[in-house]
Amino acid sequence: MRNSLLVLLFLSKQYVLSAQVFIKDSSAIPAKGTVLIKKETALNFIAMGDWGRNGADHQKQVALQMGKTATDTRAQFIITTGDNFYPSGVASEWDPLWKYSFEDIYTDFSLQWDWYPVLGNHDYKSNPGAQVKYSAISRRWRMPSRYYSQKIPINGDTTQQVLIVFIDTNPLIPEFYANKEYGPNVKTQDSTRQKKWLAKTLSDTSSAIRWKIVVGHHPMYTGGGRTEWYDTKAIRRSLKPLFDKYGVDVYLTGHEHSLQHIVVGKTNHFISGAASEKTAARLIDGGKMAASVYGFMLFSITGKELLMQAIDDTGNIVYRTTINK
Repeated sequence: MRNSLLVLLFLSKQYVLSAQVFIKDSSAIPAKGTVLIKKETALNFIAMGDWGRNGADHQKQVALQMGKTATDTRAQFIITTGDNFYPSGVASEWDPLWKYSFEDIYTDFSLQWDWYPVLGNHDYKSNPGAQVKYSAISRRWRMPSRYYSQKIPINGDTTQQVLIVFIDTNPLIPEFYANKEYGPNVKTQDSTRQKKWLAKTLSDTSSAIRWKIVVGHHPMYTGGGRTEWYDTKAIRRSLKPLFDKYGVDVYLTGHEHSLQHIVVGKTNHFISGAASEKTAARLIDGGKMAASVYGFMLFSITGKELLMQAIDDTGNIVYRTTINK
């Protein structure tokens, strides 16, 4: 296994697991030969993003490992964090990219369950509404609108639920309105209406809700190349007050083509945008893990515990962390 070739170094209070994986806490580093933790009574799902490339740039390899992981853990659904089709989204619900980048790639039986997508900026270059319409064609593509929510029981127990809120971050970025590629589709959206809906959804005080997870494309914090980019700052200004007010446990995004875990306040920020491209990543303030690898994340959630395992395109577990209630 590749792990046998990795050298563990201590450098500036962070651990370097090869030249591509940076981990803050040594206890979070998987030991050599680490196998996947399987929690049969948990709510198990896969999160991946930035993926649709007709199978190119390791998309097929990541899809293969997703299938194996979903089979091993009986994953109940897949979340995509946006940029679902490169380079410019899909033209319609009949675009050939649906076949070449989605249907023909994620073929494992364990990946035939529900997929919950959000839209990325590349999806906005063409016809983002077509991805909503595809829900009427595909049994597994579940995108009823550009933003929506799901209350999902943990192991079938309706008294213990995970509230997952899927948002469209593109209209929340002011600079997009003047952008020649994104602008035409962004201008049709009402960002104020979406934020009011988000606040109302997050304010749900049901005693059954154990965890609140928000899924969007653009991160609020990142150790990738967009640490202080206009889009990162815009999302931070727009959403952080809401997350703090309503106690969001997890913000799950893509956009950066890496795997990252950052903790700011009470919110854990996970970036899973490496399903078909990888770019450089580093640890920033609050950073727990930054990995420039192809891969995805597996979440296993019970009423009192959230376990995340980051898995690369060869099946190696590069990081795992547990959040307790």
